Amino acid sequence: MELLNWATALPLIFMAVMGLALLAYVILDGYDLGVGMLLPLATHAEKDVMVSSIGPFWDANETWLVLGVGVLLVCFPMAHGLVLSALYLPVAVMLIGLIVRGVAFDFRVKARDAHKAAWNHLFALGSLVTTLAQGWMLGAYVTGFHTDLWSRLFAVGIALTLPAAYAMLGVGWLVMKTEGELQRKALRWGQGVLWPMGFALVGISLATPVVSHTVFNKWFALPGFFALLPIPLACVAAFFAIRHVLAAPRVVAAGYGWVVFVATVVIFVLAFFGLSYSIYPYIVIDRLTVWEAASATESLAVIGIGVAITLPVIVIYTIFMYRVFWGKARELTYGL
Repeated sequence: MELLNWATALPLIFMAVMGLALLAYVILDGYDLGVGMLLPLATHAEKDVMVSSIGPFWDANETWLVLGVGVLLVCFPMAHGLVLSALYLPVAVMLIGLIVRGVAFDFRVKARDAHKAAWNHLFALGSLVTTLAQGWMLGAYVTGFHTDLWSRLFAVGIALTLPAAYAMLGVGWLVMKTEGELQRKALRWGQGVLWPMGFALVGISLATPVVSHTVFNKWFALPGFFALLPIPLACVAAFFAIRHVLAAPRVVAAGYGWVVFVATVVIFVLAFFGLSYSIYPYIVIDRLTVWEAASATESLAVIGIGVAITLPVIVIYTIFMYRVFWGKARELTYGL
């Protein structure tokens, strides 16, 4: 890379902003998608509490997706065209899923008893469809949008396993936000999705360097292999911390139920940094670097003014919202 100047630094800064936005989206919207997928396992009364637990947050969580895609659109137009052209169908499916769950979320509160179950099913279905579409997009992105058989199978594998990871985030959220029988149920649901999530993460970690020689060379060349070893070891430690808390209700009763959510977030964050390291300096692996895809330096400087205002506002609003609505969830009502 050339000496660091505005032309080389600004694309990296906006790449970091886009990565931060997408990581925040995956974690924040991941838990409310997980809660949506777990909804069919609860009783009618418990469903109201589960929806109430995500009610103040779920639409604001999606703000991060808008920010991430917006940065991709205006800062990396070449990558935007390549990415969305390859992912046109799964993006459309994801948007349909988000619309269905959004409509179901609002209508289920006012629906008569005879229709409420249908809206609950649609909310869960919209959450599942959205998650499957995101899993497919992640798998296709990691393989550089190749269309050979192994790349397709890899994308299918991530699409089918991402629901387990989101469900674990949802379990962690419910353990923190609920109490009594619903909290105990959440612990049992967590035991059910823990090992599928673990096998999925191990499978993806092993398959990724197989489908991409770039990733293989980055992770298995010495001495880099030993420098990167703490990442999988920390993930294993977080996994068994989750397993311990899920199997020990007395630990949750003592006030340490948050460990499930935090440890799951740690796994997501480490996986994100591992993926970022694997891909850098490409924005589309093996096809387009960050600098090749970036807008003109003058354009990025102007866009930077807007991002410098918007990003802190979103961060402050998110922190303020979670602070105001923190605490145990109760049944959701709209002043019936």
